[in-house]
Amino acid sequence: MWDPDGHGGTRVVQARCQERTRRRCVCRRAALATATAAVAAAGLDPCLAAGVSDPQGPVGHAEWLILLNATAIMLVVVVPVIVLTFAFAWRYRATNDRAAYRPDWAYSGKIELVVWSIPAMVVILLAGVGWIGSHRLDPARELAATAKPLRIEVVSLDWKWLFVYPDEHVGALNELTVPAATPLEFELTSGTVMNAFFIPQLGSQIYTMAGMTTHLNLMAAGPGEYWGESSHFSGDGFSNMRFAVHALAPAAFAAWLAHTRATAPALGIDAYLRLAGAAATVPAQSYGSVDATLFERALRGAVQSASPPRGVN
Repeated sequence: MWDPDGHGGTRVVQARCQERTRRRCVCRRAALATATAAVAAAGLDPCLAAGVSDPQGPVGHAEWLILLNATAIMLVVVVPVIVLTFAFAWRYRATNDRAAYRPDWAYSGKIELVVWSIPAMVVILLAGVGWIGSHRLDPARELAATAKPLRIEVVSLDWKWLFVYPDEHVGALNELTVPAATPLEFELTSGTVMNAFFIPQLGSQIYTMAGMTTHLNLMAAGPGEYWGESSHFSGDGFSNMRFAVHALAPAAFAAWLAHTRATAPALGIDAYLRLAGAAATVPAQSYGSVDATLFERALRGAVQSASPPRGVN
């Protein structure tokens, strides 16, 4: 159609640009909503969906520092290689007559020294960082702190986590409550198949295996809400093996202990057998008293699950 003022084409272009911008905004909002819904579907508040990049304890901080140091060491090689790739492509382009063409060139001692010595130094530095960090962050190594360590016994089941506080004579299922700024000494085993215990913001992952114990020392630097999970495939319901971690001030933790002892039910061997035999995800639960021999009997195999693990060959 003919435009008498000569601006119709401009208006059409502007309208199309505005429509494309609107569609992009809608797509971005939909993507953000989808991501938020996915986090919510996983049972996590978006504010709590943090991992190793947001450490909240001395072990987590040390491991994050190792990751940053290793990345920086590798970038010493990666960045120059990327830059030189573009530099060589530009210098030796077909239209650059000043670039020397040497079809018979075969060897340079200086280049050989560079391409072998720098990677060798990178490997040595990475090995040093890994060696020192592995010994310094040994899971069984006790953490230095003024507070008395809190012992926690952990039993992985299908598809849940059982926590027993042997010195406090209480327990919890799929929920871990701890005092902040207090070393946590975990003793872990499995009542079924091998699993992996992991609280990303506090530090190291460690495996749980039937018939043996593993030891892990962690600490929450301050009060906060974190999350833990099973980080090893162990069957149909392993993805639901998530648990909340509540790090409380010492006074609040003492109040939680008193409330749990006064109001929560007991966990004896018979109750444990029913719990272990149900291969399903169950809600969080606290126990006001726990059989003192439960962990030892679970470890020695005296307490057997009433049903075999599902989804594992």
